[in-house]
Amino acid sequence: MSKTIFSMEVFPPKKDGSIETVFKTLDELKELKPDFISVTYGAGGSSNCENTLNIARRINEVCGTASVVHLPGINMNKEQVASVLSQFKDAGVKNLLALRGDRVEGVQPGGEFNQADQLIRFIRDWDKDNQFKIYAACYPELHPESTDIYQDIRALKSKEDSGASHFLSQLFFDNEKFYRFVERARLAGVKSPLEAGIMPVTNKKGIERMVALTNAELPKKFTRMMERFGDSPEAIRDAGIAYAIDQIVDLVTNGVEGIHLYTMNNPYIAKKINEATRSLFEV
Repeated sequence: MSKTIFSMEVFPPKKDGSIETVFKTLDELKELKPDFISVTYGAGGSSNCENTLNIARRINEVCGTASVVHLPGINMNKEQVASVLSQFKDAGVKNLLALRGDRVEGVQPGGEFNQADQLIRFIRDWDKDNQFKIYAACYPELHPESTDIYQDIRALKSKEDSGASHFLSQLFFDNEKFYRFVERARLAGVKSPLEAGIMPVTNKKGIERMVALTNAELPKKFTRMMERFGDSPEAIRDAGIAYAIDQIVDLVTNGVEGIHLYTMNNPYIAKKINEATRSLFEV
């Protein structure tokens, strides 16, 4: 049996925030020796691109691990994407997570890429020397804009056919949902690795917001945990860590191809989960 992938995600500082805080987070995460660290590319225009690239360089050069840089195309035209790709290539970026990006309610998208597979095909055509490995997102539960799970599976297969070769899943809290999703994907002919995205609960409001955005279903076990410990910051943090550990143990036991930990730039939580599960990834 091959080693299971263990990866993490960080994000650039918010507006007026210091990139040094992200560097400090990375200095702690590097001790955990993840297989790669992804870095988001949120709102913020050119300054955010610069921050993203600086973080990617830090991951590669100081952490000594691979970086995977997010690229959402929803508000970019082809010329803008080509410019960003040139910057990534000049910076030595090797791995991209190609995303459509989130729609903002009441705001018309300003780009040329309405779906992720369109962006993936553009990257593949632009990247003549095949420098980039293209990652993409997948959804164990129904995407908020999908009519049924089969539409999601068709979109997944289209991303792979367009050039994506590794998938990172949206967060979920019921492992059975992920197992059924993987089964459907394999029946549809998807061959690329499907890595499970795990987000530890850190606070009640934050998880409620994420669930509203992602359409993730909350099992009774999870909601009881939230009701019991949600008003205590330390208790919900510790219970959330325990819940994530339980998910990871079950996933690895059942042969998951990878775990992608959404760290929320919180090295304490990442360390606790790593301490409890690291040996699983070495068997």
